[in-house]
Amino acid sequence: MAIVFTHLRSFHAVAEHRGFTAAASALHVSQPTVTTQVRELEERYGVELFLRQGRRVELSETGRALHEISARIMKLQEEADELLASSGRLTSGQLQIAAVGPFHATEMIARFVARYPLFKISMLLGNSDLTLSRVLQLEADVAILAHTVDDSRVYSIPFSTHEVVAFVNADHPWYNRGEISIRELEGQSLILRETGSTTRRALEAAAEALGIVIRPFLEIGSREGVWKAVERGLGIGVVADFEFVAHPRLRAIRIGDAKIRTEYRLACLKERQSSRKIKAFFDAVL
Repeated sequence: MAIVFTHLRSFHAVAEHRGFTAAASALHVSQPTVTTQVRELEERYGVELFLRQGRRVELSETGRALHEISARIMKLQEEADELLASSGRLTSGQLQIAAVGPFHATEMIARFVARYPLFKISMLLGNSDLTLSRVLQLEADVAILAHTVDDSRVYSIPFSTHEVVAFVNADHPWYNRGEISIRELEGQSLILRETGSTTRRALEAAAEALGIVIRPFLEIGSREGVWKAVERGLGIGVVADFEFVAHPRLRAIRIGDAKIRTEYRLACLKERQSSRKIKAFFDAVL
């Protein structure tokens, strides 16, 4: 017997909102309706989808697996609603974007909105690992990444390549230099992004290939934090060249003897590649 969609929708709402009361409120139905539909789903297939402890609700192993499927189904329903609401023309809807930084993302959004001004756009920022996971977990429709993607579930295409540079403040001995060697970074007070940052990963890979040990003096989980720490004279920062924010007391310095680059890519789930709004975004920005 096929799953009744309303039962699956109730299950998904409980999984998303971690409770039957919150799920009922989100669906605009009564709590007994949600409870009954989830119970009938469990009884029909002889499974336990939730572990219940008083008011606390957690997904079982089977529930977690079903939630991954229901998330994809609900996303497809959302796209079907958008298609029908626009009478076959892509005029409005919602688009969630995950990005490693605002620089490329804001430019892309501007291009897309110029074509589709009625779309509502939301953007989530994070490092490359977190950004990719948001697409895989259906928290975002599109990802703007700074590395190649070795995952069969993901479709991605490149759109730009950038050089990684160091930068220092005006009190640093390197301030008047235009170029340094990567070996000079060994033993320095480096201020780097957290593990998972593509810029850091590119720097460490280049250093490892030459037998150079790179250790951060300070790890900060945002570009703005790294920028501020360098501006205050705490050490040397590393950033993709286009992300360097000019300042009277800061200067970018090329790393002359090593090709350290980041490749920015646009990505989405392969199974959602034909989504009209995702395809429209790719077409608008590339």
